[in-house]
Amino acid sequence: MNEIKMVDLKGQYDKIKSEIDSAIQQVIDTTAFINGPAVQEFQKALEKYLGVKHVIPCANGTDALQVAMMGLHMQPGDEVITTSFTFIATAEVIALLGLTPVLVDVDPDTFNIDPEAIRKAITPKTKAIVPVHLFGQTADMEAIMQIAEEHNLYVIEDTCQAIGAEFTFSDGTTRQAGTIGHASGMSFFPSKNLGCYGDGGAIFTNDDALAQQLRVVVNHGMVVRYYHDFVGVNSRLDSIQAAVLKVKLGYLDEYIKARQKAAAFYDKAFANHPKLKTPVTAPFTTHVYHQYTLVTKDLDRDELQKFLTSKNVPAMIYYPVPMHLQKAYQDPRYKEGDFPVTEHLSKHVISLPMHTELDEEQLKFITEAVLEFANR
Repeated sequence: MNEIKMVDLKGQYDKIKSEIDSAIQQVIDTTAFINGPAVQEFQKALEKYLGVKHVIPCANGTDALQVAMMGLHMQPGDEVITTSFTFIATAEVIALLGLTPVLVDVDPDTFNIDPEAIRKAITPKTKAIVPVHLFGQTADMEAIMQIAEEHNLYVIEDTCQAIGAEFTFSDGTTRQAGTIGHASGMSFFPSKNLGCYGDGGAIFTNDDALAQQLRVVVNHGMVVRYYHDFVGVNSRLDSIQAAVLKVKLGYLDEYIKARQKAAAFYDKAFANHPKLKTPVTAPFTTHVYHQYTLVTKDLDRDELQKFLTSKNVPAMIYYPVPMHLQKAYQDPRYKEGDFPVTEHLSKHVISLPMHTELDEEQLKFITEAVLEFANR
């Protein structure tokens, strides 16, 4: 059996090596390393895939969220509602811009932000909502957009873990994750479902005026070279990463199917186990399984992780400390016990290996190891 990895980038690369190597070599031959043709080609290909009017490439997913907020002219003191159960970048950019993060709890089944919790957290200072499409499925965007419209709020989707997921509205229409809100931030970190070989990101929007503003922000606030009309940042997707991403974009649907197949194997193995709750997919979304995350019941999660490590099965905890209990984000408004679902998840979730190269032998070994511990 091949070594089990949390993410197998080498195995994935080996299958498309000739295409990747050729794409990288083409960029080197042209020496157009910054804003070269490869960036424009990837941008257009991704716009077509998503069915979105504008993709604005940038340096990473954190920048994507920050640039979106800057492009919407949010001001210090403005409140931004987001989830306490997410990677730190979501709240980090809010704090860096002098905005006020307002944290809320999540749905116990999907782990995504609870629309009713959003509604209760709105104040006269609220300016935006940042739903995180966690682990590979979308938040309830129809409910969230309705709340935003009622209160004249911006919605910035954090799509870093869910590219390729599809949301279905109550009228039967569908939209890709990241194309529903006013803007969306995307990460192309190597371990993402669509990942490059370094750092990379993008902002998505269907708003023409906002797209124009975002392109100015990512380029030092320049409209004309050396004339700076706005405060901006230096955030660019380099041409080599764009070339890699364009190749991998052609395989994204195949990659999603491979992840869904692995998830189905896990689901079957753990079905109805009293100590293991398998991922729940909401009826309005597809799931692209950036992570496959179990919730343990009457089971020591940390000891399970140690046991799996002893069997050479990697397993990760996303996320062990909720946002509202992080030292850097301590706030007198929040205390332990305020977000019971988030706090429960932080103590009981464990993510198993999930990537495009998992084979049946590996999946059988992983599930048997988990069940060996759970059935003690």
